[in-house]
Amino acid sequence: MNKALISLGSNLGDSIATLKSAIALLKATPGIKVDKISSFYKTPPVGGVIQDDFINACALLCVAFNAHDLMQTLLDIEKEFKRERIIRWGPRTLDLDLIDFNGEISNDSFITLPHPRAYQRAFVLVPANEIAPDLLLGGKYSIQHYLKNLSENDIKGITKLNYAQ
Repeated sequence: MNKALISLGSNLGDSIATLKSAIALLKATPGIKVDKISSFYKTPPVGGVIQDDFINACALLCVAFNAHDLMQTLLDIEKEFKRERIIRWGPRTLDLDLIDFNGEISNDSFITLPHPRAYQRAFVLVPANEIAPDLLLGGKYSIQHYLKNLSENDIKGITKLNYAQ
C-alpha cells in the first residue's frame, strides 16, 4: 500500500458538511483506506482574492494505486461536489490536494509532488502537523520543520474547530 497525505478545503456552502461527505466518499472508495484525519480548522484565504474563510483539514491515506490514479480520484470527487476552476485561489465547494505520495518527487504535466506550495501554507501544515509531524515532504524535511519555519503572521487567524467527527 502507498502512503499519501492530502489536504481538504472548502469555503462555499456548508463547508463542514462538505468535508465530512468528502471524507465519507474517500472511505467508500475501493483501494483507499483513510488512516488519520486531522481536526477541522477555520483559515483565512490566501492568494489575494476577497472571499470567505475556509474550513481545512488533512488526511493520511493508504492507497492501492499510484499517485496519478489517486490524483484523478481526487479530481473526480471534486467534480461530484460541483468544483469549478474559475478564479485561481478563488472560492470553492471542495478542494482536494495531493500533498505527498510516498515521499516521491514528480513534476510532470499532471502532478507535482510534493505539492509545490505546501511547505509555505499554514492551512496545510497546521492540520498535517496534527496527524503526521514527522512526515518528510518529498523525502526532504518534516511537516514539523516547515511549520516551525513559518512566521507567526502566517499562522495568525487559524482556529481549530471543536466538534465530533
